[in-house]
Amino acid sequence: MPVVIVEMWEGRTDDQKRRLVKAITDAMVEHANAKPDSLHVIIHDVPKNSWARAGTLSSDPDFPKEEH
Repeated sequence: MPVVIVEMWEGRTDDQKRRLVKAITDAMVEHANAKPDSLHVIIHDVPKNSWARAGTLSSDPDFPKEEH
């Protein structure tokens, strides 16, 4: 039973989550030989005030932006 866990900031719509789990499922079937009926995708919606980087909560105005 493969399990994929996605952790991201809360705020996505149910439609966005539907498209995401479909894309993840398709990728796992194609690249990991997973069976769709046995694949579990778990989405953890994390509030911004419960996520931090570089010692700063992501809900704070001085939260550091990622460099690309």
